[in-house]
Amino acid sequence: MQVTCPTCHRSIDWKNAPHRPFCSERCRLIDLGGWLTGRNAIPGEPVAEEPGHPHETPADH
Repeated sequence: MQVTCPTCHRSIDWKNAPHRPFCSERCRLIDLGGWLTGRNAIPGEPVAEEPGHPHETPADH
């Protein structure tokens, strides 16, 4: 089955693509960078973080 890399739009064979759905490690990292910088996001209402959030450290107060 042929699929298109979501980053560069190159056609790849799904069975033989070790970085699927991406064509390469480079395209996978470009996509990850988009999520980490906020360029990629899932639409929705912003969520306000509550004090004492499990990922919050005492130094954050």
